[in-house]
Amino acid sequence: MRPGGGTVILTVVQFKEKLAAAVQRNDSLLCVGLDPDPAQMAIEDVAAFNTAIIGATKNLVCAYKPNVAFYEALGRKGWDALERTLEAVPDHIPVIIDAKRGDVGNTAAAYAKAVFDVLGADAMTINPYGGRDSVEPFLERQDKGVFVWCRSSNAGAGDLQDLEVGREGQGRPLWQVVALRARDWNAAGNVGIVVGATYPAQLAEARALCPDMPILIPGVGAQGGAVEEAVKAGIDASGAGIIVSASRGITYASKGPDFAEAARRAALRLRDEINKHRRTAVGAAGPS
Repeated sequence: MRPGGGTVILTVVQFKEKLAAAVQRNDSLLCVGLDPDPAQMAIEDVAAFNTAIIGATKNLVCAYKPNVAFYEALGRKGWDALERTLEAVPDHIPVIIDAKRGDVGNTAAAYAKAVFDVLGADAMTINPYGGRDSVEPFLERQDKGVFVWCRSSNAGAGDLQDLEVGREGQGRPLWQVVALRARDWNAAGNVGIVVGATYPAQLAEARALCPDMPILIPGVGAQGGAVEEAVKAGIDASGAGIIVSASRGITYASKGPDFAEAARRAALRLRDEINKHRRTAVGAAGPS
């Protein structure tokens, strides 16, 4: 059970090791996003809904990714639902909290404590806009995964992320400078980056800049990202290195009483599609 459930975990497990074990165990690079929207849920109880989704998909995924905004929007009962949701995730499957936190050092330290210690998550997304000192409190948790928000999946991502950075950036777009900073921050091997599936060309560039770092890839499905393009662009030399996140297309595959079974079918299709393109990409690359 995770710390949010009241049990103290004495054994420290590195996030990257836990993720690798889950990838191998379930033969999966699929992450299911748990982002509850009461208007689309088949039942009202958020924790019960998520627990059913987890129960139906737990042998098909490498991670789960709750986005805290959806729980915060529900007030106190949302936080309770999040804790109950995390209790339902098997201990061998990592949880990535999608929070995109980032602030001055003491505030960032409080964010890290809330996610890693109170909720007991294995990893989280952060916003690096504040620079090194705002990122450091997360990096210090070397057993935890830290995913730097780099190239987002939304349509307006280029408004700021494509701006060229001079001098030290040598004319690179801002998002590439962020990727390089994340690579520099990866001294303990616990840092990854977030790059949207909706920008496959930039995803391929990100992989070239960060060849050995995990990439969390949102934007597949409802946001329009193509699975084949994302997998081929993001896969690393070992045939892994990506965490393909999908939420609405799986959790709301049905709004009827069969919602959990429908979620399982959708997750199975997506996992197998990812694996098909994964193995094609590895085969095309040839032996290393």
